[in-house]
Amino acid sequence: MTLTALTFSDDQAEAHDRVAELLRGQGVDLDNARLTPRTEGKAGVLAITGKAGSGKTLLLAELVKALGEAGVATVSGDYEGRRRKDRRTLAVLAPTNKAASVLRQRGVPATTIHRIIYTPVYDPEYEKIAEWLAGEGERPEVEGLTEAALDRAFAYYQGNKSIPGALAAAGLKGSDFILGWKRREEPLDIGFVDEASMLDARQYEDLQEIFPTLVMFGDPAQLAPVNQSGEMVFDGLPEAQKLTLHRIHRQAADNPILDLAHALADPELGFEDFERQIEAAAARDDRIVVAGRVDSDLMARSPVLVWRNATRIRLIHAFRAAHGAPATELLPGEPLICDGIELPLKYRKKRLDLEARGLIKGAQVIYLGPGRRPGFTRLHVIGAEEPQVSAASIIKIEMPGEDEPFIPQAANMGAAFLHGAAVTIHKAQGSQWDTVQVFAPDLYAAARAGRVEAGQPLWKRLAYVAITRAESRLIWITRYRLGRPRQALGTGDLAAPAAPLTLTAEEPAP
Repeated sequence: MTLTALTFSDDQAEAHDRVAELLRGQGVDLDNARLTPRTEGKAGVLAITGKAGSGKTLLLAELVKALGEAGVATVSGDYEGRRRKDRRTLAVLAPTNKAASVLRQRGVPATTIHRIIYTPVYDPEYEKIAEWLAGEGERPEVEGLTEAALDRAFAYYQGNKSIPGALAAAGLKGSDFILGWKRREEPLDIGFVDEASMLDARQYEDLQEIFPTLVMFGDPAQLAPVNQSGEMVFDGLPEAQKLTLHRIHRQAADNPILDLAHALADPELGFEDFERQIEAAAARDDRIVVAGRVDSDLMARSPVLVWRNATRIRLIHAFRAAHGAPATELLPGEPLICDGIELPLKYRKKRLDLEARGLIKGAQVIYLGPGRRPGFTRLHVIGAEEPQVSAASIIKIEMPGEDEPFIPQAANMGAAFLHGAAVTIHKAQGSQWDTVQVFAPDLYAAARAGRVEAGQPLWKRLAYVAITRAESRLIWITRYRLGRPRQALGTGDLAAPAAPLTLTAEEPAP
């Protein structure tokens, strides 16, 4: 293997060679930058696992770069272009918008699994522009678009490689050029999946149908998907198809958050001992903070991470009360979490439209205000490539001690949302924030309960996932208290395109 200026550790180099060997068997020779057409019927699956800081994302990024240099085209959920038998393709996937956006910030052209499973149907007139931008056609003449508009689209695409973004730069809205969405009918080629610990069995089966060559990158210390008995999809692979990264690369940067995460592997470590380690780390490094109350300002963009739903609901109501939010309506800037799509089967096209635009279960959203039509809401989808949308919405605010939630706004059907100022650690998987608040009393309750998952105390798995959601700063909350806000809720920190996309289909609005 020929290495660039980047130096891999021994385990990363071994993993790189294993992936290269798998790809070579599928007709992609990374060492000699030589490609041959994909052979029908050949398939291969490989899992690369490792704890936080072991270098999985760095390895993934370097492999994506090498595939690009070899001539493998990257496929996104935006536009696929005409299929060619000799064309080799790669799709880099993540289970959530937030996880995909983390990769994109590191220069990896990632998209969500939903955006690959469901493909957009373009208006034939505007598809000519997409073909031209993708290098598959001549510069078109399109009625209603000036040469200057096409120049803007071209300039945008050169820097961002997003067809919808380029068409928006030309002055078009998504509803102008995308007629709808359909489930992918033909398989693709090579798939890389980050945060594979979040995959459930059904998603894994879908990905195997789409990608003959599948490489998964996952953390075995995280929490397994609900209803999978503590197991992750790569646990069932033969040992020959699994490779573990052991070296903790980011330890060289003296990262106290990772030090704490890996301390949890000690089987003799109890909860009280772990808290003493956190206190000691906080005394010598300001990236670790032990606090007696929750920061209510931070909750607006970075939710408090908890174990129990009862705690989550109590903290949400404390947050809303602290910000003076009316009981009967939301304030612009309040955070929401998508809880799924509530639509009957006959509105399948609308469901695909909502999911493809980022409103999938678990998506983080910021409330911007009511839409122009009854039942519609203007939203900012965190991590989505086109973040601002207007969608038929059902917003639920759960009440302490009540079985039924309060619903400040509701369409008859559409995207359902819960409040997002606090979320469970399970739902936080795949997301990262610069600063994270972890509600320690809940982890103590898990430790007292003595629950075990996949052979490890549950509180340790919860603590590991929670603290590794922090990119730069970890705040360990020790008491049931909430600090007063220092500033009012608002939306000024959110990037705003010229006009939000309205998510509707040809059927009447709910």
